[in-house]
Amino acid sequence: MKKKLVLLNIFFFTLSAAMAQSNWELKRNENGIAVYTRKPASGNLKELRVVCELNATKAQLISTLQDIGNYNDWVYSNKKSEILKSFNPQKIIYYTESRLPWPIKDRDLIVQLDINSGPEILDIQAKSLPEYLPQNNKFVRVPYSLAKWKVTQADDNKLKVDYTFSVDPGGSIPSWLVNATMAIGPYNSFVKLRELLKEKNSK
Repeated sequence: MKKKLVLLNIFFFTLSAAMAQSNWELKRNENGIAVYTRKPASGNLKELRVVCELNATKAQLISTLQDIGNYNDWVYSNKKSEILKSFNPQKIIYYTESRLPWPIKDRDLIVQLDINSGPEILDIQAKSLPEYLPQNNKFVRVPYSLAKWKVTQADDNKLKVDYTFSVDPGGSIPSWLVNATMAIGPYNSFVKLRELLKEKNSK
């Protein structure tokens, strides 16, 4: 009997945690770009989700994400990006610096980008590797970030994107400030990305 009660408690705990994590709250919906946030199961920083469509093919999106050196063209607050190691075109480790408003110290971040293009879904993951390089005193090293893209081809030249992102920016930025401004960067990045892909399509 006790064993059944324990299993039942575990089931309800797991179910309630899953339900708590599924409650995305719409924060912004403009120009066909919907931005949602939710509070994670643990910690104070919110998770973010972007749902939108891009006028592009999978190949065009992949080539844009692989073009690390030109992230300044579309990634919000990006100051500098460079490839550190390329295992192959689908697995790249890169370094990036982010410019933040004074008096907040700029951040730097090492990311491993993994691209898995299946017949139906394009899966992309960008995960931080904070220990990959020694820390630079000019920056606060971002200790954790994880971005995931699930992309499907809606038609010959349109992609449906479901993007999720979570981050701990490190340092002394209050969590309420991170949460209050979290939707700004990704929204602006997707606006710029859409413009960039549109330019590629018009050539």
